Amino acid sequence: MNIEKEIAQELLAIQAVFLNPHTPFTWASGMKSPIYCDNRMTMSYPKVRKKVAQGLAEKIKKNFPETEVIAGTATAGIPHAAWVAEILDLPMVYIRSKKKEHGKTNQIEGKLEKGQKIVIIEDLISTGQSVLDACNAAKSQGAQVLGVMAIFTYELESGRANFEKNQVPLVTLTNYSTLIDTALSDKYIDEKELTLLQAWKKDPEHWDLSV
Repeated sequence: MNIEKEIAQELLAIQAVFLNPHTPFTWASGMKSPIYCDNRMTMSYPKVRKKVAQGLAEKIKKNFPETEVIAGTATAGIPHAAWVAEILDLPMVYIRSKKKEHGKTNQIEGKLEKGQKIVIIEDLISTGQSVLDACNAAKSQGAQVLGVMAIFTYELESGRANFEKNQVPLVTLTNYSTLIDTALSDKYIDEKELTLLQAWKKDPEHWDLSV
């Protein structure tokens, strides 16, 4: 079994991912979605979090072998970055969404030196804007951002376009397509529900429950 399917199975098993094509969730943006992903749940399952951390570490070694520092996004990326940094025996920092308003007014916590090559870890990708903002914060401090690692991506076209526009490579452990195929094979959903879920991926902004 490949890592994409294995992680998808784990996320479904611990209910880090909910699929509900008949009664969709409403995201903060107002968009209706048949999926809700809460990868923070992985923290509570030692077996799963170890598998995620090892998977991220292996993909970093393969895709970004020059990595010198592991960075996590605040807050969801922080624990995964810490576990990955431990596996790879590398320094770690984390990046806030904005600068603190007190003390040293840091946006990046930990020691990050100019020119260091970093990979930024996020828990999931929708449009990717928040982690790309973190990339820009690291670049403004002189770091070389090799790429972004995430556990899961919704595979939204807007996200793909954002990473391409910013010329930042994205590597994930699993993705929406793998997840819904796994959900079908493991009987979390039926064929009709799969069709609804596939339709959302093709055009999430104009998704029609009557498909």
